[in-house]
Amino acid sequence: MTERKLRVLVGKPGLDGHDRGAKVVARAFRDAGLEVIYTGLHQTPEQIVAAAIQEDVDCIGLSILSGAHNTLLPKVCELLKEKSAEDIAVFCGGVIPEDDIPGLKSSGIKEVFTPGTSTEDIVAWVKENIHG
Repeated sequence: MTERKLRVLVGKPGLDGHDRGAKVVARAFRDAGLEVIYTGLHQTPEQIVAAAIQEDVDCIGLSILSGAHNTLLPKVCELLKEKSAEDIAVFCGGVIPEDDIPGLKSSGIKEVFTPGTSTEDIVAWVKENIHG
């Protein structure tokens, strides 16, 4: 019996209209053998959580460049908890100041990837830390 592939949802919360980085990371996940669901631009936390539950994903990777990370990302974690789906791990990447990272992690974000992080490092982190 073959092991089930990890399923990752890549989401772009809020009004951020730049998704090139999210698509690059999504492709890296796909190339590494993960199943990828990409929700597209301008998603609300509610839409992201609903898609994650419906698609039965193991984790959610959020890409955010808009500066709304301290509002939108904790909301995703909060909604997962409300829906009894906190077993879905959440990580993020984007333009996030170092000073904001501890607060994001205390809200439930498992890891924060800042600009310059290689796709290989992101894929390796997911494979080492997410279990289907």
